[in-house]
Formats: sequence, C-alpha cells, structure tokens
Amino acid sequence: MTSSPPDLSRLRIERDEPSPGQRNALRNAALLFGAAVVLVGGAYLYLRPAGAVDVRVARVEVSGGAAGTGTGITANGYVVARTRASVSSRLSGRLAMLAVEEGSRVRRGDVMARLENDEYVAALAQAVADSARAEAAYREAAAARDQLARDLARAKDLLARDMEPVARSEELESQLKGAEARVGVQGAQIRSATAAVAYARANLDNTFIRAPFDGTVLRKDAEVGEVVAPVAAGGGLTRGAVVTMADLQTLEVEVDVNEAYIAQVQDRQPTRIILDAYPSASFNGRVRQIVPTADRQRATVQVKVSITDRDRRILPEMGARVEFLAVERPADTAEPMRVFVTAEAVRTEGASTVVYVVRDGVASRQEIEAGPVSAGRREVRSGLSGGEQVIVNPPRDLTAGARVNVVN
Repeated sequence: MTSSPPDLSRLRIERDEPSPGQRNALRNAALLFGAAVVLVGGAYLYLRPAGAVDVRVARVEVSGGAAGTGTGITANGYVVARTRASVSSRLSGRLAMLAVEEGSRVRRGDVMARLENDEYVAALAQAVADSARAEAAYREAAAARDQLARDLARAKDLLARDMEPVARSEELESQLKGAEARVGVQGAQIRSATAAVAYARANLDNTFIRAPFDGTVLRKDAEVGEVVAPVAAGGGLTRGAVVTMADLQTLEVEVDVNEAYIAQVQDRQPTRIILDAYPSASFNGRVRQIVPTADRQRATVQVKVSITDRDRRILPEMGARVEFLAVERPADTAEPMRVFVTAEAVRTEGASTVVYVVRDGVASRQEIEAGPVSAGRREVRSGLSGGEQVIVNPPRDLTAGARVNVVN
C-alpha cells in the first residue's frame, strides 16, 4: 500500500493579503479617523448658531476730527518712472553685441549694444580716401594756377619792353582764369569729400546704441543675432527697442482720485504710500502734480505723487495705495470727521442704499446716505458712526434679523 504525497500548499506564504495584526491596525486607524471627523463636525454644529448664515465682515472706518490726521482720501495706482525710455537703434541691422543685463546701471553715452558694422567701417575708409584725393587734386590745381600767374607776370614785363608779343600775354591770362576755375572746383570737391566723411562717420557711430541718460536697464527687448530697426520702421521679424531703461531716482506713484474728492487734494500735499508688495511698510510722499483733465469714463482725475523716501525695494510697475494726509492745522480748525466703509458692503435695494450690520450674531438692516467710491472705499454721510461691523457682499436672500456666523 503506497502512501499519498504530502500536501505542501499550506507552506506557501500569502503575500497579497495582510496579516491579522495588520488588518486590526488598519481597522483601528479608520475608526479613530472617523471618530475625529464626527467630533470636529459636532463641535462646529454645536458652536455654530442654528440656522446661521456664514458671512464675512469689515469694520467701518473713521478719519478726520483731529489736527494732522488723514483726509480719508485713498487711491490706488502704480509706481512709474518719470524718466523712462525704450532705446532703439537709428539704423536697421543685426545685433552683434549686447553689453548690459537687467539691472545694469549705465551713464549717459555708455555703449549698451552694437550692430554689425563692417560695411560702415569700409564706407568711412572710402570717404576718407576720397577726401585725401580731393585735397591732392586741389594742391595740384593751385600749383598750376600759381605757375601761370608767374608766367603772366614775366610776359607783361617783357611786353612792356617790347620783347614779348601781345598775343602771348593774352594767352597766359586766359590760361590763368581757367586754372583759377579749376582751383574753385577742387575746393568744392574737398568740401563735398569732408561732408561725406562726416556722414560715413555718423553712420558708423549710429551702429553703437548708447544710453540717453543715467539710469538702470529694466528689460532686454532683443538678443544678439536678432535684426533690429528703428521703432518707427519695425515690423515683421525685426525688433524695435533693444533695451528699456529708466532713471529710478525719478520714481513716483500715479493714482486715480475720484473727481468728487479732487478738490481736497492740493499741490505739495503730504501722503503716505503703501506698496502691495510690502503691506507692513509705508513710505512718505508728496503730491507733485494734479493732471488738469478728468477721465470721463471713470470720473477720476490722475494725481502724480513723488516718493520722498527712497528705498531699493520700490520698483517700477509695483501696485501702490496712496493715503492723502491733511495739512497740519490748529485744533480749533480740525477737519470734520468722515466715515468710510468698504464698497463691497453697500447694497442698493429699490430706492434705498443699505448695509447689514452684525450685532450679537444677528444681521440688522441699516439705510445709509452713501457718497462716492475711492480706492474700494465708500464714504457714508449718514447712517453709520464708525466702528460697526458690516457684512461684506451680503447674500441676496439675507434679511434683517437673520442669524449670522462670522467666518473671517
């Protein structure tokens, strides 16, 4: 009787299925995660008022009412340089050399780039040679004229002693006049050759692109090997400007002020400048110019503000907010208090302008008399006293007395 072979399948290790210990650990982790989610959700529902609407709020601001405080006028704009230029070449050609990078500081007259100019070098050499040939021809004509003048003087002397015929003197006089004419022609040739040399030298110099003023290179608009041309003639595959540069010592902020407030902005008025890139820092400024025209579409007037606090962090095209400060005055002539609210909190309902004020978790409808908008803020002439919390972008279905939950 033969015995059956042993069953070896029980000795195989199951690699695709986790062990019982691993399954228990995974189950416990899943239970703990689910319990945490339930606890967090329950805490939120417990702390959140029943039926409350989630809203964002902003505080009503107050300005004025004391000497030397802000006027409440704020405007947004950008940092620009008064002295700025897109530098192009005067000639069309291929860029052979570019000696600057973004951030390079240059002085007026420094060579920033050069075009391929072998033909202009050759043209200048040819013009110089033509000028030398014209000068040699002039000297030759002048020598011939002087010799004829001496021959004529001797002929007249011999004629006076009856030793020379009259015809000889007349012939020499005619030749002398012709020689003087040739000297005049050669003199004109010299002047023409000199002008040709100046023209060739100017063309050669125009292949060098120089800085028009002291400043900093902001951007390279072309690279070596590209064809560049004057801006007016640019087109197709040609580049216009080679570099864009500006004098960073002339940085200022251009802002648009609502025309309803422009009467309160004065020349040389002090300002506070806050850059979007550095919201925690502020820089002093002063009104340099109020542009004498308004934008009909936006109902604004452009104001240019000089930056008196020079700082390396301030760069062209940065976004900025300008706060116009009140000129210091005696306390008894302090500026009247003015109230401002973010424009996103104001809503028009029929013929009324309203905001929703949050008090003890309840939305209260408040009618106001609203003024113009400036830099995202709207003046409130009546209805609010300052310090209230108003709902930003209130939902359309929000009603007075509704429970709200502030989620700022």
